[in-house]
Amino acid sequence: MAVVPVVQVGHPVLHRPTEPCGAPIPELAQDLIDTMRVSPGCIGLAANQIGVNKRAFVVDVSQHFKAKKANHGLIVLFDPEIVDVDGDKVEREGCMSVPDFTANVKRWRRIVLRGIGIDGDEVLLKAKGFESRALQHEMDHLNGKIILDRVASLRSDIFHRVTYQ
Repeated sequence: MAVVPVVQVGHPVLHRPTEPCGAPIPELAQDLIDTMRVSPGCIGLAANQIGVNKRAFVVDVSQHFKAKKANHGLIVLFDPEIVDVDGDKVEREGCMSVPDFTANVKRWRRIVLRGIGIDGDEVLLKAKGFESRALQHEMDHLNGKIILDRVASLRSDIFHRVTYQ
């Protein structure tokens, strides 16, 4: 149970798929929760973001201004997989591992995830809107992808044209 430093873009653990957990790892879950809670603006954190190459993440959008009242609160999932998706939308998001950067990212509007909860039971989770976006962001981390791999438009997000008159 500790606050752990968040690894930054370029660290090898962020750029490779994570390994299955097989079962809940309570200490890992607590480290993720503790680190997420002390990080301003953080609504989710994947295990590889704290240097642990395991398929686990935490998400809690309940206190974020973009979240609707209908959300699941604190979500802790081990070995999650996306089993259904619907619709898509481009919106801005940021990442703890890519500080001081936000980008337009295309994500599914609604998803269904299956995984293992902290109690060891199988969880089937339906999410939409901002919560869906946060869950997909963490799933990307588990698959070795970061926000820079999902930038919707390099021209509008990274390269800005400046004109002088």
